[in-house]
Amino acid sequence: MIACIDPFHAIAISREAHRLEAEGRSILHMEFGQPSTGAPAAAIAAAHDILDSDPMGYWESPALKNRIARLYDERHGVTVDPERILLTCGASPGLVLALSCLFAPGAKVATARPGYVAYRNTLKALYLEAVEVDCGPADRYQISAAALRKLDPAPDGLILASPANPTGTIIPAEELAAIAQVCAQRGVRIVSDEIYHGLSYGEPAHSMLEYAPGAIIVNSFSKYFSMAGWRLGWIVVPPDLIDAARARMGNLFLTPPSLAQHAGLIAMDCVEELEGHVATYRRNRQLLLEALPALGLREIAPPDGAFYIYADVGHLTHDSLSFCQKLLRETGVAAAPGIDFDPVDGQRHIRFSFAVSTDRVEDAIARMIPWFAAQGCEEA
Repeated sequence: MIACIDPFHAIAISREAHRLEAEGRSILHMEFGQPSTGAPAAAIAAAHDILDSDPMGYWESPALKNRIARLYDERHGVTVDPERILLTCGASPGLVLALSCLFAPGAKVATARPGYVAYRNTLKALYLEAVEVDCGPADRYQISAAALRKLDPAPDGLILASPANPTGTIIPAEELAAIAQVCAQRGVRIVSDEIYHGLSYGEPAHSMLEYAPGAIIVNSFSKYFSMAGWRLGWIVVPPDLIDAARARMGNLFLTPPSLAQHAGLIAMDCVEELEGHVATYRRNRQLLLEALPALGLREIAPPDGAFYIYADVGHLTHDSLSFCQKLLRETGVAAAPGIDFDPVDGQRHIRFSFAVSTDRVEDAIARMIPWFAAQGCEEA
């Protein structure tokens, strides 16, 4: 039987947004989790030089792997052998590699609900069973050690994300340690999606490698490094899975683009420019948090990191996809429907990405205040 994969509805929203834009409409793209900025200037300059001097080909950059290993030492105090790092064509292939290395078809893998749509659908595509754990406001929309302890039977695996998509919530260090302990006791293998590391607005996010050395870590240059279109990421695998991961990478994906690897190495040291992006996201986040009550959106997930606002609009709709379509048509603001992230309660939620320029966030707020007020009148 062929696996049935659900659509990613935000893609349909974006397609319609671009159609309207082509017709001359002013569209504010807050539907996708991608920075509106490009790669760091020095990385782009290096890429131009490489295009003129290197024919390129299938390649895995030793220098980039060494630099990524140094990142774990600098950020987390964790020593990682560069040979445990596999460079990938972004985080999505990294997730496929991780799951296919760890689990046979039929295995049960726990995920938080709400959670990134591709977790559920990648599990389906690999004939794995998603065990979605309801994580609402009382849990700060994050999975906990207590929730994992209650699962009976214990799942074979766990996909963890901190900061998370769509909520931006971060799991505190002590809770990560407790989760690692429960997983070790119950034989649960961990895949930790750390793609939003570097994007936090209070305490920095911790890597699961600090607490579970046997976890597989998935990361990417798409978010903090502002290189979504370059299709470059990595996974960190434990020693017992290196051969299996390399075999899958070589057969399924070969290598990530050579040009992206050259640029990525330079991007990792463009700290001042990258932290400037984070400062912009911090301003945008604050603007939205201050404006949301005027829109009637008072129940939101705590956006500790990443660049998302996940808001409850249940007082206005129980069809988040239609709601986002109407919002787009009538205001030009593109947002993602919660149904992508939560098949149970997502109809009453929407997600805004604030990885855009501050003037666009201000414009979006100005457009949405009267629109949301009108929706309240219509509901009444």
